[in-house]
Amino acid sequence: MTNQTNIAPTVGEIVANDFRAASIFKEAGIDFCCGGNKSIAEACKEKNADESRLIQQLNALSQTPLAGAMNFKEMELGFLSDYIVNTHHKFVLKNLPELVFYTKKIAEVHGGHHPELIEVESLFTKINEELVQHLRNEEEVLFPAIKKAEKNPSAEVKSTIVSEITRMQDEHEFAGGAMDKINVLTQNYLIPADACNTYRVALKLLEQFEDDLHIHVHLENNILYPKALKLAE
Repeated sequence: MTNQTNIAPTVGEIVANDFRAASIFKEAGIDFCCGGNKSIAEACKEKNADESRLIQQLNALSQTPLAGAMNFKEMELGFLSDYIVNTHHKFVLKNLPELVFYTKKIAEVHGGHHPELIEVESLFTKINEELVQHLRNEEEVLFPAIKKAEKNPSAEVKSTIVSEITRMQDEHEFAGGAMDKINVLTQNYLIPADACNTYRVALKLLEQFEDDLHIHVHLENNILYPKALKLAE
């Protein structure tokens, strides 16, 4: 008989248990948010990463105390929802307009010599359109339903949670995939020799936006949503 407790944790579960692992996966180019349902072996094979070195780095974390680190996994769902809104939604809403402006500007000025910037602009325009509505739906529909379910899990509230999370996960896949394409198109936000200051700022902001999106989606896909779906059972 197979011992189910020996099943290897997924990348997303590892980061959910110790958020410090996120930086290790990022360095290896491994997606721990939308692609967080893979095992270490699967993720390393996909990215051609050194599995033994990665495991060694992760094991070293267990030797270092978590002092002061936020334990997102232990947060109440309502509190975690508020944290996501106040930290990540605010970041997204502040940076979206700036990045729409910057990606359009550098596509216009540098698109002749860097045609990839035209695709970057197109992708980010779609991300902007998608995320504004996505955040609104979370704040006005899903997160209130989760808070209600913690107090009174009615059939209606449970149904709302399930249907909203299904849609939200698909939207996460789109946003994460679009940012992955931007990363590839810009060669991991590599600043070319002919870049002006606006070009440099745009790439830096895109990199920061991707980093924040990975954490944002991780908190929802790997912690908030699974726990909310349990409430909805």
